[in-house]
Amino acid sequence: MPRQLEPPQISASEFKATCLELMDEVARTGVELIVTKHGRPVVRLSAVGETSDSPWGFLAGSVVRHGDIVSPDDPTWVTSPTEPLARLRKR
Repeated sequence: MPRQLEPPQISASEFKATCLELMDEVARTGVELIVTKHGRPVVRLSAVGETSDSPWGFLAGSVVRHGDIVSPDDPTWVTSPTEPLARLRKR
């Protein structure tokens, strides 16, 4: 498996001096940037991808309605899990 390259690192002071240019570059290229303080990574700067659809929007048009869902149940519907057993025991 090929080793993935680490994102480039930049010191906080250099980032502060060139922040706007670096933001534009990351947005344009999509290459992440790690900002360090005293040589330790503290922040990852990355481009914002395309906005994702809402968690509900991806379901649009996928719900199917089968009959009337608000009327009372059909009288032949078994409402108790033990009811079929009671009928069998009476035989």
